[in-house]
Amino acid sequence: MKSKSGTPKRLTLSDVSKILEAEEKAALIALLMELAKDMKPVRERLLTFAARRCGPDTEVQNAHRLLQQAIKVSGHIHYREAKGWAKNVDAAIDEVERLLGEGLAAAVVDLCEFALVALVDAALGMDDSDGYFSELRDRVEEIHYSACERSGADPVKLATRLFEYETTSEFDLFDGAIERYAALLGPEGMKRYRELAAAEWEKDSRRRDADRNFSIARIMESLAKLSGDVEALVAVKSRDLSSAYNYLQVAEIYREAGERGQALAWAEKGMQAFPERIDTRLLQFAADEYHHQRLHDKAMALIWKIYTEWPSLNHFTLLESHAAQAHAWPEWRERALSELRRRLDTSGRNDRSTLIEVFLYEKNVEEAWREAQAGNCFESLWLRLAELRGEEHPADAGAIYWRVAETNLAAIRNSRYEHAVDLLVKAATAMNRAGQNVEFRRKLELLKVRYGTKRNFMQLLEQKRKLLYIG
Repeated sequence: MKSKSGTPKRLTLSDVSKILEAEEKAALIALLMELAKDMKPVRERLLTFAARRCGPDTEVQNAHRLLQQAIKVSGHIHYREAKGWAKNVDAAIDEVERLLGEGLAAAVVDLCEFALVALVDAALGMDDSDGYFSELRDRVEEIHYSACERSGADPVKLATRLFEYETTSEFDLFDGAIERYAALLGPEGMKRYRELAAAEWEKDSRRRDADRNFSIARIMESLAKLSGDVEALVAVKSRDLSSAYNYLQVAEIYREAGERGQALAWAEKGMQAFPERIDTRLLQFAADEYHHQRLHDKAMALIWKIYTEWPSLNHFTLLESHAAQAHAWPEWRERALSELRRRLDTSGRNDRSTLIEVFLYEKNVEEAWREAQAGNCFESLWLRLAELRGEEHPADAGAIYWRVAETNLAAIRNSRYEHAVDLLVKAATAMNRAGQNVEFRRKLELLKVRYGTKRNFMQLLEQKRKLLYIG
């Protein structure tokens, strides 16, 4: 083909289409078959195309083949290969979903269950740090549910399979299935599921592995929730009382049911059973219930126990919120601050970080500054103080930025000087506002002499020259 100018015309796909339309059918088939021999994507497209023309049985067989081929793992799939693997599997699942749209719901149920088992096997042989397995599993389970809904699957058989998958499969296949499938299972399916669960629940838990124990406990909990029977749910949760948290879970069940007396009783049992291994969540729960009964002194005793065991800003604010309910925060605040100072006196350390955090939380910057001057604190707190004092006390801020920058420079081992140089820029700005330009430049020159062999550091200083040499 030539253009109007006589030069050969560059072919386009439109041109190719016209040429193919004029070609003999036999020649086109020969061309496609030749391509299929050498190119797997073409071969797969042609096989799927042909399967769709051969009827439902062949379509289902082809979808099974595509799943098996895409999911199967030979050896180990490296992290970098996982994305490509997942993309191929996703394409195979597309074909299964297409079959559902064509009314082949019963076959799709079987295909989904095959795919899920195969996915679990594949996951055991790959580095799936990005979580592709979970995404694929969830998608297949969505299709499975829709297929069961449309196919009118036998409820007893479906219940049996769901229970088996949930209790024996790895990677949480059909996790929480009973809550989702309850409507599809109906009375007969639910009866079968409960029978299987009860039989497994009665077995000696010491003869089951930890995963199976966890699965059956979760299933029994789901069944109890579906029944709406609070005592049945408590019976499940109270079977294992090996930790304070287990008592808390039972207490929460009763509180949610509005039985707050029982809730508090279980919280108290948990505290008595584990007096040494304190679970702060259980103590906070009990404190809330004591407040509800207007037993504020009991509530505050528990929260004070938390605070004295682990004094921190979080527990200071926890103490504040509970003391507010007792209308006694001023007294408890003084007691809390005294406790922090007492610990300073007896620890032999002069780290005032918690005190400083408390005063900054209260927006008492001056008090926080005094504490910092009297002792020491985390670097992050020094920088926060510098930021807060910078407007009215630039000399203080400049001194902090300079000191922290020097500390960072001395500790650097991997040539990453960006943070230290950013701190020097902040020091330059603050010291300029304080009229300390000459002092800053003098110190900077000495710093350059000390670290002059650090090429990356010197390059960064040059890049920030205009910000460093101001005023």
